[in-house]
Amino acid sequence: MYNYVPPIDDYRFLLNDVLGFDAMMAAMGRDVDADLAAAILEQAGRMCTDRLHPINREGDEQGSRLVDGEVRTPHGFADAWRDFAQAGWSSLSADPAYGGQGLPFVLQLWFDEMMAATNLSFGLFPGLTRGACEAIMAHADDALKTAYLPPMISGEWTGAMALTESGAGTDLALLKTRAVPQGDGRHAITGQKIFISSGDHDFGGNIVHLVLARLPDAPAGVKGISLFLVPKYLPDDHGAFTMRNGMSVGALEKKMGIHAQPTCVMNYDDATGWLVGAPNKGLAAMFTMMNAERLMVGIQGLGIAGAAYIQAAGYARERLQGRSADGARGPVAIIDHADVRRMLLNIRAFVEAGRALGGWTALQLDCAHHHPDPAERARADALVALLTPVVKAAFTDFGFESAVQAQQVFGGHGYIREWGMEQYVRDARIAQIYEGTNGVQAMDLVGRKLPLGDGTVVEGFFDLIEREIETGEGSIIADATLSALGLLRSTTAALRGAGVAATGAAAVDYLRLFALVSMGWMWSRMAVAATGDNPLHQSKRAVATFFAERMLPQAQGLAACIAAGESSIMAMDADAF
Repeated sequence: MYNYVPPIDDYRFLLNDVLGFDAMMAAMGRDVDADLAAAILEQAGRMCTDRLHPINREGDEQGSRLVDGEVRTPHGFADAWRDFAQAGWSSLSADPAYGGQGLPFVLQLWFDEMMAATNLSFGLFPGLTRGACEAIMAHADDALKTAYLPPMISGEWTGAMALTESGAGTDLALLKTRAVPQGDGRHAITGQKIFISSGDHDFGGNIVHLVLARLPDAPAGVKGISLFLVPKYLPDDHGAFTMRNGMSVGALEKKMGIHAQPTCVMNYDDATGWLVGAPNKGLAAMFTMMNAERLMVGIQGLGIAGAAYIQAAGYARERLQGRSADGARGPVAIIDHADVRRMLLNIRAFVEAGRALGGWTALQLDCAHHHPDPAERARADALVALLTPVVKAAFTDFGFESAVQAQQVFGGHGYIREWGMEQYVRDARIAQIYEGTNGVQAMDLVGRKLPLGDGTVVEGFFDLIEREIETGEGSIIADATLSALGLLRSTTAALRGAGVAATGAAAVDYLRLFALVSMGWMWSRMAVAATGDNPLHQSKRAVATFFAERMLPQAQGLAACIAAGESSIMAMDADAF
């Protein structure tokens, strides 16, 4: 395999020339500039390259194992975690009040990209811990925050989300795990959860589970769900966390990919837990975790696509096969063949636009948390809500497609273990499924996010894109994006007030159309900024033109599919399938 190269030059370009990082930090009163941000990302890239990438393939081959009821992670993972935590990477964007560094979330997001690119299985440990910390921070009482946040943020402890049950996947109204009050603030949690990533490991320290369960008097459905903090170890009489709680790993899931990540069947047998937030309000607390994780999962698709591109481009430059287009030379490197270039450019056009759009979204999240103007905070928060399902679903769809195309560049060599491409394909596939399948994300976008503010949020986003592009320099990418935006506006208007069947039929196509327009906007920004003669700027202009001519035209087909409605989808009787 080729060495992973962190995209630091691209990050610098985005920070300095595309996203207005310094101006945004100044508006928020934050003492971080682009030079410091790039230096931090460079160090993060070294961590990923030197410590995480070397154990990725071996971790996939060994997998995590369950030995006498205890999880054993692959060789090198526990040591890598200790190095990761001791270097402070687990606290990068966390609240300084509990030991975090409080750095901008955009740095965390791009660090997540590099972790996903080099070792997706490992990256889930800090990502899930961060999501659990955010839920505790937002909803738990001060005692729980004081006891649990500092060691989780430092990396001494980790976190996990225990939501899914065998009979209750997306439909949480069906979950059966019980929580019985013990009269002293504690609850006895009993039930089984499945698909629990990072549910157990051998890194040492506590593992803090956030578990959805029902109180005895809870109303039926999702209105009767509460959230509980359930640690692997409980405090003893001296306050040290040494007492094993009533929870155990029943099995490890046998999975298509992310073999090194212990995805657990968790059994809770009168396990002690504490309520997080108000009784029967667990759904709101859960979505604090889920929304944070959905951004992370979207970036996983981006990271794998970027890593797969590095491998495929390196191979294409060296692999000799076939003759040149004019027949005069041969064998030539396969990078000379138009179809190979098409596949590589498809990947690169997504990766670089996705990196920019992810960074823009992360900066909006920073703004929502830190801007001094409440109106600006509310505006930014609404934009993050709008774009979260787009980032999660579109980035993981394009990410999986990119991994497959990169594998295709290798031909038969991509199908065998030697080059590592089949691992990218297997690992990338889960990102389209967990944290809410991409179909669910599309329905969330159409059903819940388009109506935000009576439609003013999405219209404001469209106006922002149009205003920026129209006031910039005209170009192929600008014109193509404006044309696709017109289609997106008309389909958005047509979906307002549509029935459940109509929105269900349109949702996935609509989300992809939304993502293409959003990435076209980012390519328009990058094309305007890339005015120099250096190789980076030249490549930006070239890939922007490719995106305009070869990818944005998909908007017309997507709009036609949406306009066709649900009739052909719903025409057959269920028994005919």
